[in-house]
Amino acid sequence: MRLGLEGNVCVSNGDMAKENFEMVEWDMCVAQVIGREPASPDEAREIMGLREKV
Repeated sequence: MRLGLEGNVCVSNGDMAKENFEMVEWDMCVAQVIGREPASPDEAREIMGLREKV
């Protein structure tokens, strides 16, 4: 699951999201409902094949 204001501007009640944290809160709830644990930033980079710049 990817999130951010550029992909979806409304939160679950239909109101416009003001900050990305509102999208993060919603996605955390969705993950919990479907029994998934969110990836850490390091895990997400690995999943997407990204490497940190040194």
